[in-house]
Amino acid sequence: MKPHSRNIRWGIIGLGRIAHEFAQDLQKVPNCSLYAVASRSQEKADDFGALYGAQQAYGSYELLMQDDAIDAIYIATPHVFHKEHTIQCLNHKKPVLCEKPFAMNVEEVSEMIACAQQNEVLLMEALWTAFLPHFQHVLRFIKSRELGDLRQLSAGFSFAPQLDFEDRVLKKELGGGAVLDIGIYPVYAALASLGLPDSLEAKANFFHNGADSDCMMVFHYPKATANLSCSLIHHEKTEAKFLFEKGQILIHSMFHKPNRITIRSNGKEETLDFGVATLGYSFEIDHFNQLIREGLLESDVMTHQFSLNLIRVLDAIRKEIGLSYE
Repeated sequence: MKPHSRNIRWGIIGLGRIAHEFAQDLQKVPNCSLYAVASRSQEKADDFGALYGAQQAYGSYELLMQDDAIDAIYIATPHVFHKEHTIQCLNHKKPVLCEKPFAMNVEEVSEMIACAQQNEVLLMEALWTAFLPHFQHVLRFIKSRELGDLRQLSAGFSFAPQLDFEDRVLKKELGGGAVLDIGIYPVYAALASLGLPDSLEAKANFFHNGADSDCMMVFHYPKATANLSCSLIHHEKTEAKFLFEKGQILIHSMFHKPNRITIRSNGKEETLDFGVATLGYSFEIDHFNQLIREGLLESDVMTHQFSLNLIRVLDAIRKEIGLSYE
């Protein structure tokens, strides 16, 4: 078999909602397969494995990590466990695709990257938006300066889930709250399009359990501004608008998913549809598969440095709003 078409056998640790979506898309990516799944519940692992055709279902994360047949592991456990599970996998010499946010703070992310480098094993943050065709198109447009310099970004992510404070999204002990769970998307958009801000401001509200319910952020750049927001109590348009010197680009709601973009310039308007036949995780999966086949230790799209920059900015936002998980 040619190296570029080698079948990549995946394992998944943590079998919640996003793991289901990942497994669905994994089935649609050529030359890879779901080989094993792991949960702390053997019954849950068995059910998940049967649903997606996994050959192995483990009631222990450690057993999956020890399986020599596995080529890559996707970590979909709650944020607070990302560092622990990632380092365990890396020490077993398993390439790791870890769901965003990479970890809880810059110290944890630094430890994960250092462990990957020490073990000479591939590690990447699974921030799927970075790999989607519509977002890549926007970034290329920004780089081309066809519309001049980018002057302002407005991006928000909001939805109003049922207020179940035992749910991972709202449970502070598991890293729940708006900023880390969904605020990461507009923050990513700012860093990818404008880079690290010179300074930032942030204001937030909180649930009774101390988790942040919403947050408004402003990033300041020498010649640009990013106005960002996230909310778990309001349902508003989840759009991203890029204002240039000579026009604008709108990523329609929901901007973090495969989507349409509208380009407006010189009184003209063009809409491009980047709809795809998958949920959208297929692009990061395919990218990661190719990194493994090529023997690479780091992505050129979601670099270790970008993940460090991202978590540093998230740390700065949390400091600004007084949010601590200690």
